[in-house]
Amino acid sequence: MQTSKRRRLRSLRRKAYRTGGGECDEREAELRTRMIATDDIELFCEVCTEERGIDLETLEQTIRLAVEIAREGREGRKIGTMFVVSDADETLRQSKCLILDPLKGHSQERKHLDDLNMRETVKELAQLDGAFIVSDDGIVLSACRYINASSEGIDLPLGLGSRHMAAASITKQTNSIAIVVSESAVVRVFDDGEIVSEIIPELWLFRRHGLDLEGPYATRSDKDRAVAGDDGIAQTSNNQESEPNE
Repeated sequence: MQTSKRRRLRSLRRKAYRTGGGECDEREAELRTRMIATDDIELFCEVCTEERGIDLETLEQTIRLAVEIAREGREGRKIGTMFVVSDADETLRQSKCLILDPLKGHSQERKHLDDLNMRETVKELAQLDGAFIVSDDGIVLSACRYINASSEGIDLPLGLGSRHMAAASITKQTNSIAIVVSESAVVRVFDDGEIVSEIIPELWLFRRHGLDLEGPYATRSDKDRAVAGDDGIAQTSNNQESEPNE
């Protein structure tokens, strides 16, 4: 079982190098491997080429956060939001804050996506209107942004709202990638004015964590369990776990 899994991961790693368009270091290849393994996200490796200047790790962190928001919601209800990743200067120029920017004045170190406090802050702010602007190095520069890019030439499927139109427009006008969380709990990724991927959070998370299930692990037999009856809890064995299996 483990041999088969290692063979698959080696195959994915080779595929990751190929989708990188040539040479890439071991860390980048590992990131590409994780993304390809979690879902059919080979396309993300194509949009994260050196020419585009979009950082793969930042894109992965943003998508993971978007999936968490879509799955968890906030205060018992589903919410929608949007992230615009890369080409931050031009994106900021083509947008404006709807309210006083809640992230203004905080240090760059505290606004990085790999900071747990920042991720929880984003989940709270996602209840407000507007988009998050994320730099290539994973810094959430601004929140609650109104996207003011032209929608000329944008052709989206009917039924999608203004948030999706804004995502398509800004990625058409700039060199950015947009991730939209819909209130229907679907995450859509936009590039160059088009939808390039749709992610169902439950399936994405299931496939991601499914690959991480590996030994050692412990098992318990039926006779190791405690049974609750009319007379209280009767212990049916000495409650000792079996030896770990590799």
